[in-house]
Amino acid sequence: MTATLVISIFTTICLIGAIVFVPEIRIGKRSYETFWMVAVLGMAMLLIFGKVTFPEILANITASNSINPLKILVLFLSMTVLSVILDELGFFRKLAYLALKKANGKQLRIFLYLYITVSILTIFTSNDIIILTFTPFICYFSKNAKINPLPYLISEFVAANTWSMMLVIGNPTNIYLASAYEIHFLTYFQVMFFPTVISSLVAFGLLLLLFRKELTKQIIITESYEYELKDKPIVGIILAHLIICTILLAVSSYIGLEMWYICLSFCLSALLWLGGYELLKKRQKPLILKASLKKSPWSLVPFILSMFVFVMALNKFGITAIISRDLSALNPVFGFGLSSFLTANIINNIPMTILYSNILETVVPVFQMPAIYASVIGSNIGAYLTPIGALAGIMWMQILKKQGVKLSFPKFIEYGMLISVPTILVALLTLLMEF
Repeated sequence: MTATLVISIFTTICLIGAIVFVPEIRIGKRSYETFWMVAVLGMAMLLIFGKVTFPEILANITASNSINPLKILVLFLSMTVLSVILDELGFFRKLAYLALKKANGKQLRIFLYLYITVSILTIFTSNDIIILTFTPFICYFSKNAKINPLPYLISEFVAANTWSMMLVIGNPTNIYLASAYEIHFLTYFQVMFFPTVISSLVAFGLLLLLFRKELTKQIIITESYEYELKDKPIVGIILAHLIICTILLAVSSYIGLEMWYICLSFCLSALLWLGGYELLKKRQKPLILKASLKKSPWSLVPFILSMFVFVMALNKFGITAIISRDLSALNPVFGFGLSSFLTANIINNIPMTILYSNILETVVPVFQMPAIYASVIGSNIGAYLTPIGALAGIMWMQILKKQGVKLSFPKFIEYGMLISVPTILVALLTLLMEF
């Protein structure tokens, strides 16, 4: 047990160090993210010291139960690929331009419309994709308009990581916990609707208070903003895939189809449609298809599988049971909600979710569901307490650096504390009223 704890703690420290100080390494002409490499090396140490074995890992990742990490990865990656294709086709950029045009050059109105646009898109796609798509656009627009980009960037990040709570598909952490405990799509939505809406309104109010002075300043746009979709037929087809897929996910429990199977089917269909459109209609190599696959977050596969093995080891030696016993002594909503909120900012929200999925197994049945939903809230809102809270936060900070936008880690944490702490307290209080 001691060796497992030491390896786990050492890997966690190295993971944080890699995320903060060396997020990427360059080998030849290509850059590689380091977070998944650290996780894989940590898993290798567990294997070398005999804390887990290959047969144990194989048995767990191929198990037919709902916590199978391969099914969860297929579900998340399939939905992500659908969103990435729409991004590559310019769909999200088009919506952003429409929002700006509707705002008519008024900062407060732009702020409101961008918040609404990001919020709606996050609900039906994925918070990570929306953040990575809208961030460069906001940086470019703000530079061109000679305004401070931070109100819009912070608002975008907060909106994406708060509204992502509403549906199972909004965040990989939601997918993992909902799948682990066989929570149906509609059941999840019914419980998370009010905590998401009320906490998001609180978050928006806090954002307005923080940036009210900046949003009254004059805006000067030096370039006209017009953007037309070039491939409207295929955009319509892929968008239809996303909409129908989401509808089927909502009724999956009634039609007897697993969510991962639905998502994979629509993802493969979308890829075939896109490839066929580029080859036959445009008579060119499938460049958009290639770019979409390249842009998808494949590095999450070794990362999540490695962290799953760590949780296996902790569970094997009874460490998760000890943590569960201590947390169970607290109120299930505030105990699990606040602890997951803080833990996400120590080990990142994805490893935290994998760890908590096992901790929650030993919670008394009457308290289990409130604790699960509280952990979902903590994993989402915890993403904007510090940059370590979510992988999207690290990538977001890297984009800002490349775009020349200054936002230090301490400043991020200052904004994070002012917005995330009241928001999670309201979200958990709303959840508590439902149970």
